Amino acid sequence: MLRHCLLAEALGTAVLLVFGTGAAVVDEQTHALGHGGVAAAFGLVVLVLIQGLGHVSGAHVNPAVTVGFWAAGRFPGRRVLPYVGAQLVGALGGSGLVKLLATSGSTLGATLPAHDAGQAFGVELFLSFWLMLVILRVTSSYYEQGLLVGLTISATVGLEALVGGPLSGASMNPARSLAPALVSGHLEALWVYLVAPVAGMLLAVAADRLLELRELPPPPTP
Repeated sequence: MLRHCLLAEALGTAVLLVFGTGAAVVDEQTHALGHGGVAAAFGLVVLVLIQGLGHVSGAHVNPAVTVGFWAAGRFPGRRVLPYVGAQLVGALGGSGLVKLLATSGSTLGATLPAHDAGQAFGVELFLSFWLMLVILRVTSSYYEQGLLVGLTISATVGLEALVGGPLSGASMNPARSLAPALVSGHLEALWVYLVAPVAGMLLAVAADRLLELRELPPPPTP
């Protein structure tokens, strides 16, 4: 039922923020995790969410993923706004919990450009494109194989966070960026993290369709 799906999306997105941005806050205070540890935390929590909640709601936990699935024809349009609303509520709740752990002045794991907004936009566009393309490919009926789906998607998130994180924060998720920005008050270049993930994932839908094209049969000989 829809209410079960919305509860799963809200809870899942909250947990994503608690463990993902929470890892950034813990490292900010203790330096015990390092950048690699924070990237690993994001990858691991995504794996846990897919395996734990995927059978309930699909474990989108990301408005851009929901929009991507809708654009790909794999998700009903009437559920897009309820899903996005649940994800935003969950993200804000998760950031609220992270704030309880943070010291004064913390960004709460907000995603901020390392250099300029243009570079961050390009990085987020590509990372989101590749993440959604991987999701679409491994969740197709031909390739989907249980645990391997979760492992592949979570490995993609961890890899992209590891490489792209120092440049843009490797958000790939408007809810993941919006919530800590609002709660901490760090709204710099927020538009990058709202627009680039959606644009990148829509590009991935187009690329997935191209990959599905089959060569036309040759015309019959006269």
